[in-house]
Amino acid sequence: MVKINGTELDVAGKTVSEYLATTSFCSKRIAVECNGEIVFKSQYDVTILKDGDCLEIVSFVGGG
Repeated sequence: MVKINGTELDVAGKTVSEYLATTSFCSKRIAVECNGEIVFKSQYDVTILKDGDCLEIVSFVGGG
């Protein structure tokens, strides 16, 4: 199980890209942190989620 934004999900073994493809997040407007470390967009395809990982995903919202 991987904790993503506080929710336990069974996504261990998937890459960050594979997980994001199943969500409504716009990959151009988010930041991903895994176990306290920023995951660069260039690493989404090779960063494999493991049991016990903690992922935080934040969306950027424009406005004024």
